Amino acid sequence: MKSTTFVSSRLEETREPVLERKLIGLLAITAGMTVANLYYSQPLLADIAHSFALSASEAGFWGTLTQLGYGLGLLLIVPLGDSLERRFLMVLLLLLEAGALLGTAFASNTGWMSITSFAVGFLTVVPQLILPFAASLAPDEKRARIVGTVLSGILIGILLARTVSGFLGAELGWRAMYGIAAGLMLVLALILWRTLPRQPVHGSASYLQLLASLWNIVRTEPALRPICLFGALTFAAFNMFWVTLAFFLKTPPYHFGSAVVGLFGIVGIVGAVAAPQVGKLADRTGKPRLTIGLGLLIVLLAFGVFWLFGSALWGLIVGVILLDLGAQSALTSCQAIVQGLRSEARSRLNTIFMTTYFLGGAVGSTLGSYGWDLGKWAGICMIGMVLLLSALIAFLLTSRSAHRS
Repeated sequence: MKSTTFVSSRLEETREPVLERKLIGLLAITAGMTVANLYYSQPLLADIAHSFALSASEAGFWGTLTQLGYGLGLLLIVPLGDSLERRFLMVLLLLLEAGALLGTAFASNTGWMSITSFAVGFLTVVPQLILPFAASLAPDEKRARIVGTVLSGILIGILLARTVSGFLGAELGWRAMYGIAAGLMLVLALILWRTLPRQPVHGSASYLQLLASLWNIVRTEPALRPICLFGALTFAAFNMFWVTLAFFLKTPPYHFGSAVVGLFGIVGIVGAVAAPQVGKLADRTGKPRLTIGLGLLIVLLAFGVFWLFGSALWGLIVGVILLDLGAQSALTSCQAIVQGLRSEARSRLNTIFMTTYFLGGAVGSTLGSYGWDLGKWAGICMIGMVLLLSALIAFLLTSRSAHRS
């Protein structure tokens, strides 16, 4: 009897991690396939513009609408994860997202295309519901690693979306790409409904109460505010680099076309692979704040490499690897801290963090234009280093209070 019990318990011990890996893997794949909906349009804008007899810049407005919709979805939908059962909410959003993507595939005029482009962005917030869902499944000692795995899925989805849509758009047309994406969302909805466990709902607050509580969380969580600042400054520098890289690659000594920029994006997969490893390090040390500091230092080093060796192709490649590694390390560690603050408010905490994170990215885009006009590549590198030095100074100034907390 003892032997049977012992064997049974050993089987439980070996089976449980496998089940956990499968579930977290499913969540990471879902996050990546869903966030890709935001980026399918970018390589297809010229074809879309031709279909509606518009210029490329006019068609680019639909990409802006998608990003605007995503920002509003972060603010208005993600907090619902703290009052509704998350599996139900994610499946519902995937079904609605499939409808928005089908609407885009069959759009017959610019007005309808504008509406569906906004809807695609507004409903593509499932990845930001998956993060708190995964964090709630994870024990404290594994949370950073699991959050890092989901973030890897998101980054790989972003990096591969442009490549996939460019290939399928060229072979089958841009409408087929959106039709295929709609089918994928329906498949994911079915799989999640049959696979994910139901989670208990922590509160019964009304929707308006949830939105009103966002400011109260910011005000009463001193540990959250510096984490949001680190994330915003890092993403500002990260985004500034990527929005100006195409300009740099067109100048001497490179004279590269836009296709090469996409190849540099593939190099960023190094950052995606590193995210779970950074999470493991944070779990092992129990100090994810230290890995934030490490990530900030790596991004600062990346801009130093860009400045000193950016005119050499190897220097640019090394800098991109460092940039993605550092930014993803900082993001993983920031999210590990954010998701550990209040278990009953994880979705709202994610709303606050990701909203400030993307605001930082918007500021970075603006600074990129300003820096390029000011000093071309040297101006970009200088502003990037100023942003990271500011983040590191804030990191050092808040270290003592964070340690006490």
